Amino acid sequence: MKLFSLLLVILMLLFPIFVRSLNPSLNDDVLGLIVFKADLQDPNGKLVSWNVDDDSPCNWVAVKCNPRSNRVSELVLDGFGLTGRIGRGLLQLQYLQKLSLAKNDLTGSISANLTRLENLQVLDLSENNLSGSIPGDFFQQCGSLRSISLANNKFSGQIQDSLSSCLTLSAINFSTNQLSGSLPSSIWSLPGLRSLDLSYNLLEGEIPKGIQGLNNLRSVYLQKNKLTGDVPEWLGETRSLETLDLSDNSFSGQVPTSIGNLQSLNVLNISMNALTGSLPDSMINCKNLLVVDFSQNSLMGSLPAWIFKLGIQEVLLSGNRLSGSMDSPFSSSIEYSHQKLQVLDLSHNALSGNIPSAVGDFSSLQVLNLSRNSLDGGIPASIGGLKALDTLDLSENSLSGSIPLEIGGAISLKELNLEKNALAGTIPASIQNSSSLSLFLGNHWVSYSAMMTNHTKDIPRSIMLDVNVDTLNSNNSHLTSQSARILSRNNLVGPIPAAIAKLTNLQIVDLSFNKLTGTLPKQLANLPHLLSFNISHNQFQGELPAGGFFNTIDPSSVLGNPSLCGAAVNKNCPTVLPKPIVLNPNSSDSTPSSIPQSLGHKKIILSVSALIAIGAAAVILIGVIAITVLNLRVRSLTSHSAAALPLSGGEDFSHSPTTDANSGKLVMFSGDHDFSTGAHALLNKDCELGRGGFGSVYQTVLRDGRPVAIKKLTVSSLVKSQEDFEREVKKLGKIQHRNLVALEGYYWTPSLQLLIYEFVSGGSLYKHLHEVSDGNFLSWNDRFNIILGTAKSLAHLHHMSIIHYNLKSSNILIESSGEPKVADFGLARLLPMLDRYVLSSKIQSALGYMAPEFACRTVKITEKCDVYGFGVLVLEVVTGKRPVEYTEDDVVVLCDMVREALEDGRVEDCIDGRLKGNFPADEAIPVMKLGLICTSQVPSNRPDMGEVVNILELIRCPSEGQDELV
Repeated sequence: MKLFSLLLVILMLLFPIFVRSLNPSLNDDVLGLIVFKADLQDPNGKLVSWNVDDDSPCNWVAVKCNPRSNRVSELVLDGFGLTGRIGRGLLQLQYLQKLSLAKNDLTGSISANLTRLENLQVLDLSENNLSGSIPGDFFQQCGSLRSISLANNKFSGQIQDSLSSCLTLSAINFSTNQLSGSLPSSIWSLPGLRSLDLSYNLLEGEIPKGIQGLNNLRSVYLQKNKLTGDVPEWLGETRSLETLDLSDNSFSGQVPTSIGNLQSLNVLNISMNALTGSLPDSMINCKNLLVVDFSQNSLMGSLPAWIFKLGIQEVLLSGNRLSGSMDSPFSSSIEYSHQKLQVLDLSHNALSGNIPSAVGDFSSLQVLNLSRNSLDGGIPASIGGLKALDTLDLSENSLSGSIPLEIGGAISLKELNLEKNALAGTIPASIQNSSSLSLFLGNHWVSYSAMMTNHTKDIPRSIMLDVNVDTLNSNNSHLTSQSARILSRNNLVGPIPAAIAKLTNLQIVDLSFNKLTGTLPKQLANLPHLLSFNISHNQFQGELPAGGFFNTIDPSSVLGNPSLCGAAVNKNCPTVLPKPIVLNPNSSDSTPSSIPQSLGHKKIILSVSALIAIGAAAVILIGVIAITVLNLRVRSLTSHSAAALPLSGGEDFSHSPTTDANSGKLVMFSGDHDFSTGAHALLNKDCELGRGGFGSVYQTVLRDGRPVAIKKLTVSSLVKSQEDFEREVKKLGKIQHRNLVALEGYYWTPSLQLLIYEFVSGGSLYKHLHEVSDGNFLSWNDRFNIILGTAKSLAHLHHMSIIHYNLKSSNILIESSGEPKVADFGLARLLPMLDRYVLSSKIQSALGYMAPEFACRTVKITEKCDVYGFGVLVLEVVTGKRPVEYTEDDVVVLCDMVREALEDGRVEDCIDGRLKGNFPADEAIPVMKLGLICTSQVPSNRPDMGEVVNILELIRCPSEGQDELV
């Protein structure tokens, strides 16, 4: 690298002289851009128009010139897909005013020389992979620089005090890096500063005291750092401030009363800190406040009256210690505020008393979350007047009475959560009026306050990673676009109204732990989007609906209903038999009769069921005989096939171009191998390694002594023709990756298909996690490597347009070196197009790994199904627990357990206890959060596996800084 840099310097010195000698008209801009291009790779050919033979670059793509001087003034290469380093060629562009290289994959460090371009005003290097520290003299000659963005890179080290030299700076964005150390006091002395974004870094210490004329400051983003101390009083002097975000730090003390001086303030977010005391009354002066978020602090006192007097649109105060009644604040609100409030989240506090009926006056309200308080009384009927309401969460209170019939008036309702109250009565049929209701969530409800608040609310904020996850937020749809209804853990009685079957957008239903009775409406089977239906621990009876989702319903969803029958509960439903037919043997008429016994004739009484039973017995007997004969025939065929196996790979055993019942075809993809034991070894139970959804796996050895694993497919009746089978198997055989079990060959007969794999001696991940003694458990380093290797293998498969379908811990094998190898990939390609329910039962045989869209006929099965299974696997590896575990009175779903622990701030309790603290929390916790994101109910909210690999590598080992440009 040093030698290359030296040669580059020499080239820069000599090249202008040499080129000009050939082309005297070549200007510095052409030279600089051509040299700059030489340091880049342009896979998309975006820079093909840059030609060294041109006299001027002003017609080149992404280049803009000053019309007077005909010199380059702007270079904007955003999103060109460029890789490589930022070279010295740019230093030739002496009249450059704007340089934007955002959204590429540039690497290496940055040179202090960039800011020495005297005319440079805008520098944007955001969303690359630049690393290293910001040079100490980077800002010492910043000329006329007005805006700089280094966001979304991998810069580390401290922010230099030399930043104060850039007196013309108005916008600074260093967000989402790994910058550390304290905030430089020099920032606050920049007179023209309007926007400051240092969020998502590792900055620590207090905000420096004092302020020197920040009269133009409009926005401050310091969220997601490690800042401590009090929120400074002097912030109240920044009278032009419109946005202040100090969330997710460690600020303590009280909210400064000077906040009330910020009359231009629109957004105030100091959530997820350790603030105490009460909210200051001075905030009533913040006339332009639209969003206020103090959630997840330790604020006390009552709900301030000014909350509903300012016309605020979003009020987020969840996760504090607010107490008292809500009556006074609601009654003191003024009329115009009713038209503005859209989000009110007061969840997880200590509020008491009734829910005021005045809540129905807030006509614009879209989200109302009062969960996890001590509210009592009934649900006010006035809620039915909230026509815009799409999210209502009143769960985990002490509410009583029945669900009001008027709730059907909330026609926009999408999410309804009433679980864990003392509600009684029946489910009102008026709920059918909420035609948009499309998702019933289970007990892992995520409160609105836990969601992203800066307009990226599709992923719960509490599961956001401590790394760059902007790529996961491309879909800015908020969780409420899915919607939910939870009525579990109450005292509801009566049947499920058939009207619910009219809610055609229903996805997840949770009515567990109630006292509901009656039979289930058969129309529920027609719901096209249903993903889950939990009616466990009720008093339902009769037969489960047949068809649709109910063909694959999880048995845990119907537990605790002793009178239910059907396949899911492993209980046959009683058959209603017709009246027995009486046959009179003495009658010449074949018509059945019912002659009395007193006639003295002996009668033969045979019911229809008896006749059917006799017929069935005869069929079974014939079948047993036929199967016995066929088994003898198959053993004979297998013996013949085994005798042919020692032939070399790729040859027909019969040396014939056809394949009949007495011959087979063995193909090995590399080398000339065959079996030393023959196919008969496959029928020996002692050689069996395990069984899965596709078949049994056996171990045998080749003639050269090398062991192999052989999968004997048990889906022969579903396998395609020999031609299709061989074509698909050969495609799989070409897939090579260090974390995939290599397919080495295959064997074909019409009645027997074998897949020959490399043998991995270390056993399955499942055994390492759940079947080993405490002294031999996996270390954290082993677990992380297994997760990363598995992610890389899936990313490779998806790149080749192959979906695994059956990811689970028993399908991940561990080499003696600890390296993971994923098995059973791509086997669904061997089957014809099947109904997805067949796929889910045949392939996704492991409970807990299956993505919810498998149960939805109208949802396309994509790579995101594998991402879901991978997310479950991540949680299994980190916690050491199975995806679903059964206790005496409950079913524990791993995803739900971890998500609930995360919301309660006790996520470290979920980590496998065998590790006993021997794990880095800054790795383990983000990995678990990543697992939760991968198990999002909505496929579009899950990241791609390529993104997952990038995130894992960033969690484990941020890239080392490369040599700085000379």
